[in-house]
Amino acid sequence: MPDSVVTPAELARRTVRRGDFVSCNQAFIDCRTPGSDRKENYAMIGPGVSQAAGQHVNLRLPHGYNIGAAAMPHGITNNLHLHYTAEVFVCTEGEYLLRWGADGTEGELMLRAGDIASVPTWIFRGFTNTGPDDGWLFTVLGMDDTGGIIWGPSVLREARDHGLYLTADNELVDTVAGDTVPPESELVRPLAQEHIDRLRHYTADEMKRRIAAADELVFSEHPFLDSTLPGGGARLSCVIGYGMTEDPHQEPRVFNPHGHNLAWLRAAPGQGVSTHRQRETQTLIVKDGLWEVTLNRTDPLPVRLGPRDMLSVPQDAWRTLRNVGDEEGDLLVVNSGDGRVRLEWDDEVLKSAADAGLGIDHNGYVAPYALLPRSARPW
Repeated sequence: MPDSVVTPAELARRTVRRGDFVSCNQAFIDCRTPGSDRKENYAMIGPGVSQAAGQHVNLRLPHGYNIGAAAMPHGITNNLHLHYTAEVFVCTEGEYLLRWGADGTEGELMLRAGDIASVPTWIFRGFTNTGPDDGWLFTVLGMDDTGGIIWGPSVLREARDHGLYLTADNELVDTVAGDTVPPESELVRPLAQEHIDRLRHYTADEMKRRIAAADELVFSEHPFLDSTLPGGGARLSCVIGYGMTEDPHQEPRVFNPHGHNLAWLRAAPGQGVSTHRQRETQTLIVKDGLWEVTLNRTDPLPVRLGPRDMLSVPQDAWRTLRNVGDEEGDLLVVNSGDGRVRLEWDDEVLKSAADAGLGIDHNGYVAPYALLPRSARPW
């Protein structure tokens, strides 16, 4: 495969800084409902499920998933709704109470900094900021076209009292701003009770198995070919899907298909992942520390990322990841697809690994170099 060279302009387009985030406080039908009227919605990669025509999107390039964020002051609630595609919450700061069920009473669980929750499709969910005002919740939604959302019947009824309606095309109609209400036949109708009765129910124990709590994460010490090589050494915790691990014994917390996979990458100062590339789209989001990502093998382009900064790495681009801070750092890695991500290592990495007695077997996992067939041992 020929090298894919990333230009400075492309790198700049795909680098989304924390300061580049633009909130929208009228993204959803409940934006005037008391207790939900001070939400801020962000769309960094793809429009997500925003119902506001004016929603700012940092990068519209299709990735196979959407990434956004929800921020709200203490006590403010995101009302009950359901999704057609996978929704994943990544709490990086603060504390949020997640609830689910048609009336929000089937169960509730707390999300704290470092926790990731995968909420099943076709169930109603909502959440409240129970922590400080500056809490932060990233969201990852499956697929490029999410299909929008279905609001709880009471949410739609309350919105009408505040002059807001939702069309069947998922467009927000604001009569306070001068919009004309379309005919009733063109508006979304509240979900009928017969359909609500058919939704699946989840117990607290079932939902808890879909949460990767920060204090329960299981990291592989040797997830990659370069784990024991200079420049490598990063650890990996697979949260959703097998993703890019090359450790044959590593398993993810959540298995079912999402259209993407998520993992925490953790590295001490000076450690990271050596030069490699992959075919899947990839987004890197910093939780802690200072990271440097270098793209290209020739004419390398480095970029440094701090907390909440994100980088969309082009498919097939060579990349090197390094923790250049003074403390251990965590990086959220999102890759497209439901299958495993097969890394292609730079030849220098392969040779160094072979010298250390390691190679990649035909199943894509790290194995003793001496036991691989001769065709897989070029050095």
